[in-house]
Amino acid sequence: MRVTLTHDLTREEVRRRMRAHADEIAGFFPPGLASVTTTWSSEDRMDIAAEVMGFTIPGGVEVGDNEVVIEMDLPMLLSVMRGPLEHAVKKEGKRLLAP
Repeated sequence: MRVTLTHDLTREEVRRRMRAHADEIAGFFPPGLASVTTTWSSEDRMDIAAEVMGFTIPGGVEVGDNEVVIEMDLPMLLSVMRGPLEHAVKKEGKRLLAP
């Protein structure tokens, strides 16, 4: 799954906001379904690991000059969640970039 969010912020500001709102990523999943941890593997990449129904879903956020790309590698058994999850990321993802 890959979702792109556009922005008109500096990379530094995007990173600051992403750090401030990283704990909200679990909200992309239905309530109580996911536990999410995040780490920054580089200045412009936040790695995501979501624990959902016994599965670990790896992913990441790449910060670009004009966009943020959120990717998650859904296992085959959870592929039925792809549509609703993409919709939630598009809808709620902008909160990650909010002040």
